[in-house]
Amino acid sequence: MIFEKVKTIVADQLGIDEVDDIGMQTSLIEDLEADSLDAVEIVMAIEDEFDIEVPDEDAENFKTIKQICEYIEEHM
Repeated sequence: MIFEKVKTIVADQLGIDEVDDIGMQTSLIEDLEADSLDAVEIVMAIEDEFDIEVPDEDAENFKTIKQICEYIEEHM
């Protein structure tokens, strides 16, 4: 469930039509070509959706969808 929500958030923020192209090992930068502004917007959307706060130091470590999902699981 977390994975599906994260996938949807990332797709919405990056304007990706094919949500199914996003997997757990998908890289935000290499695969989805997200820049630093995209990353900030994704983190803000995740914070709103899951009602958590993600410090900048932690957000900087998000490289893959899996890392984001694991972080959310640990902090909910």
